[in-house]
Amino acid sequence: MKHFLRLAALSALFFTSLAQAAAPIDIDVHRDANCGCCKKWIEHLQANGFRVKDHVEDNMSSVKQRLGVVPRLASCHTAVIDGKFVEGHVPADQVLALIKRADLLGIAAPGMPMGSPGMEMDGMGADAYQVIGLTKEGRDVVVADYPAH
Repeated sequence: MKHFLRLAALSALFFTSLAQAAAPIDIDVHRDANCGCCKKWIEHLQANGFRVKDHVEDNMSSVKQRLGVVPRLASCHTAVIDGKFVEGHVPADQVLALIKRADLLGIAAPGMPMGSPGMEMDGMGADAYQVIGLTKEGRDVVVADYPAH
């Protein structure tokens, strides 16, 4: 009987861990109503386990300013996760990594790099780009490099 109870407890723990791992991660995305690439980036996030709250904005400049996105890091849309900004076409794995980074206010893929999530074009390659983190001291740090292909 002891072995059965131990096995039942371990099974419950295992399946609870799986359920927690599969729980969607909430993220707020602020975008302009007329931007198609923003919608594609949202689809990328959703395909990677995020639950997106989509905010259509009239004035993205004021949103970026309020969230602390500096102009040198700007792109078309701005997301917020755990109080940190995610600017532009940042890959989902980098958004997940940001959650664990206490040293950063946010991350960005400045501009609109061709081939980044949401900016894929059939038959077109991908531009090289970087994901840049903004430290609490206001410095830029390279978080990830994506090569051209």
